[in-house]
Amino acid sequence: MIRGFIRGLGELFLTFGVAVVLFAAYTLWGTGQYTENAQADLGEKLDREWARPEKVTTEKVKLGDGVALIRIPKFGKKHRFVVVEGVGVGDLRKGPGHYPDTAMPGELGNFVVSGHRTTYSAPFNRVGELRAGDKILIDTRDMQYVYKVTGLKVVRPNQVEVTEPVPFHPGRKPKERLITLTTCHPKYSAAQRLIVFGELAEQTPRVTGHTAT
Repeated sequence: MIRGFIRGLGELFLTFGVAVVLFAAYTLWGTGQYTENAQADLGEKLDREWARPEKVTTEKVKLGDGVALIRIPKFGKKHRFVVVEGVGVGDLRKGPGHYPDTAMPGELGNFVVSGHRTTYSAPFNRVGELRAGDKILIDTRDMQYVYKVTGLKVVRPNQVEVTEPVPFHPGRKPKERLITLTTCHPKYSAAQRLIVFGELAEQTPRVTGHTAT
């Protein structure tokens, strides 16, 4: 009887261990496939939209739609993602998300983008490696904006003042064109936030090309 109990307990632990491994595999790789599919769809949609004549409109980009393309040369040519509008759970599963009501690329103020660090293709997995002077490229329909990193900082999750037009200075009018990247810190934890700050260094007409990954 004892032998049977021990055997049953061992089988239970084995089953639990397999379940944990499968869950971890899905978390790391399964979610990435979801994001890859979403990015392909977003990229193709942006290609079609940017190929058409631009319409003059005051409508805001819809949540979940693509607004720009982000590339970080330090991470290699394959590091390229469509930035979606919104930072809700569903938005960030598609790719890095632009905080609504913050500046758009190249505008005066703070263009704020959040992204996953470990799951859903982990677009910001290596942002902790960035150093002052590293480039962050943002492509829009007509322009490429080159931001240069000015610094990194770890903050508490509730320090939302990093998203202000002038980070850490609510109410102050912006005089610069900034970019801020936010992600969880440390990896596999949401205890803190890692923030990357940058400022616009140059802008040039975008070279026409495919955005789809």
